[in-house]
Amino acid sequence: MGTCVFCDIVAGTAPATPVFEDENVVAFLDIRPITRGHTLVVPRAHAARLEDLDPDDGAAMFRTAQHLSRALTRSDLAPDGAHLVLNDGRAAFQTVAHAHLHVLPRWSGDRLRLAAGLARRRPHDPDAIAALIRAGLDRLEAEDPR
Repeated sequence: MGTCVFCDIVAGTAPATPVFEDENVVAFLDIRPITRGHTLVVPRAHAARLEDLDPDDGAAMFRTAQHLSRALTRSDLAPDGAHLVLNDGRAAFQTVAHAHLHVLPRWSGDRLRLAAGLARRRPHDPDAIAALIRAGLDRLEAEDPR
């Protein structure tokens, strides 16, 4: 294992629960999710901060996050919306120095406050949640192939 856990996940040398990958990004479940289905989208190329991120990799992260958000609504998780969050730097609660985008499913009335949610992160059944998201991706692909 190297010094960046996300680079290790991208390389397949660290454990993760993947939900999507392509030539630019890897998406996997957060190990301390704020909501069910909380997914991280990371560029394959290491960039510690937003300022280091290649603009094409940033665009790929957001395209994938949008795709995952659409897939989540078609999954049995059936959220009513999503937050896309990029924490840039320690002051913004970035805990892994590899640029990444959080996809946080939201439900009407869920009463989540992001600041409070950051402090109370607990894992949910990651294999089952990842399977639900992948099923949503399959449904989305059948509906509108990219």
